[in-house]
Amino acid sequence: MKLKKCFSAVLAALSVIAMYSCDKVKNTESNPSLSSETTETSDVSATTDTTAATEPMTTFTQAAVSTQKISKKDFYGLYEAEYAKLSDGLRVSFERDDYNGDGYVTGFRNGSTVTFGINAVSAQHYDISFCIASAAVTDCGIKLNGNDLTSFKTQEGGAFTYITIYGVFLEKGDSDVELSVSGENVDLDYLKVAESEVHSEKNSKPSASPVVKKADENVKKLKKFLADNYGKYTITGQNVADADNKEIELVYQTTGKYPVIRFSAIKPSQETADVDAIAAWDEKGGISFVSWYWAAPSKKSSTVAAETDFSLAEAVTDEKIAELSQDKIKSLVKKKISEQCSLLISDIDAMAEKLKILSDKGIAIMWRPLPLGGRDVYWWGADGTDAYKWLWDLLYKRMTEYHKLNNLLWVWNGQSEESLVDKNTFDIASAGYFKVDAKDYGDCFSEPFAALQKYVGKDKILALSDCGCVPDMDISFRDNAVWSFFGLANGDHIIDAKGNLSERYISKDALIKVYNSEGTLTLDEYTELTKN
Repeated sequence: MKLKKCFSAVLAALSVIAMYSCDKVKNTESNPSLSSETTETSDVSATTDTTAATEPMTTFTQAAVSTQKISKKDFYGLYEAEYAKLSDGLRVSFERDDYNGDGYVTGFRNGSTVTFGINAVSAQHYDISFCIASAAVTDCGIKLNGNDLTSFKTQEGGAFTYITIYGVFLEKGDSDVELSVSGENVDLDYLKVAESEVHSEKNSKPSASPVVKKADENVKKLKKFLADNYGKYTITGQNVADADNKEIELVYQTTGKYPVIRFSAIKPSQETADVDAIAAWDEKGGISFVSWYWAAPSKKSSTVAAETDFSLAEAVTDEKIAELSQDKIKSLVKKKISEQCSLLISDIDAMAEKLKILSDKGIAIMWRPLPLGGRDVYWWGADGTDAYKWLWDLLYKRMTEYHKLNNLLWVWNGQSEESLVDKNTFDIASAGYFKVDAKDYGDCFSEPFAALQKYVGKDKILALSDCGCVPDMDISFRDNAVWSFFGLANGDHIIDAKGNLSERYISKDALIKVYNSEGTLTLDEYTELTKN
């Protein structure tokens, strides 16, 4: 037997382990196994009247969150690749001198697969590690029992390294773990499986105080509600395309329930249809989550980096401009700051005026500027993380300190540890999660939850600001990955061209299940909890 030379490399997308006793759901009477410490609330049957919509086609009974009992046991297994099931073209080799066991597998081509058979000692969470080598960065996918689990990229350089996925839930008995490789020049030594030792704690208790020190009272109440109920429920939400709320009405017609949170975008223009719709939703007792997809301030204006000539890098300055007047800023143009910098300030001020309409009405909103900021598809992410962080800081200070907008709960949606901004400038860390051509994502939401919590920390509220499918509450509680709220995407993620429910990414049954689960909050339940 030859010695292995494996170096640790932790996969960025982590899964979460279970150990959740389901003691944080809405109705203890319907689930006698729940902890006696659960706060019991009324099962409100009357839905808040949001618009003059048609009634739902049927009524539904609220279902308890169902999680299986986990009996954690010690486990360690080393599965040599040379004894796994290999797709055509793969072969066992002995040419390297750093492999373990009786050889390693090579000959990978695009689409090659290796399938390991695992016999799990107990239904629990396991860490699974591939000892893999690659000459260049290569995309790999993992399936568990035929279902997509996650993906990763190999390290380059040719040395065997560990790629670990933490907290994968396996049922007791036999399971198949399939590794697929999208490239060549890859060698695979073995798969290691062990009981998981991470993510065993329940949802943390985040801060109930807004980061804005002079936050309005309604903002303080909203942040406290989110913090107090973090880990107890996932609050339902729906993205809308415009002010007519057709997506929200479709959710009601399908599930018999309205979402709590209305997700929408806002533009700094003279029209007020967007703010009027936000105000109307507040009147109905709901919460508004507002995003700014910022069209670059240039003649060739677009949110998409490839479609605009605006350069954020040229706007960055060390000058302290966040609290200066427009006249003072214009006097600095070409002397100490660029024209691009001045244009940014003008746009921020225009958006602040729009938000002030909501502030004057006393409406608290969850505010997400610079969505998906860590990605270079948008201009605010295309010039690197330093420029992105500078812009976030400018936005926060300009709106908070200069414009005194105290009605905002700030939502950071940077999508990566590298783009993490000052933690004192956001209340909520959110993730956008989509899977191409996938439907009813299953337990895939556990991985982004754990990854986000790992680098943001446990003092922040974690949420899904955009998702192509809704999380399964049974799995969320099982994996202790209970997001504060979700915002199902609009478009064909919810509605088809004829205005009917689109089941391309989410089944009707999955939507009905999540809206009628004790693990979620819907609008009627939220208004009942907050009516005093």
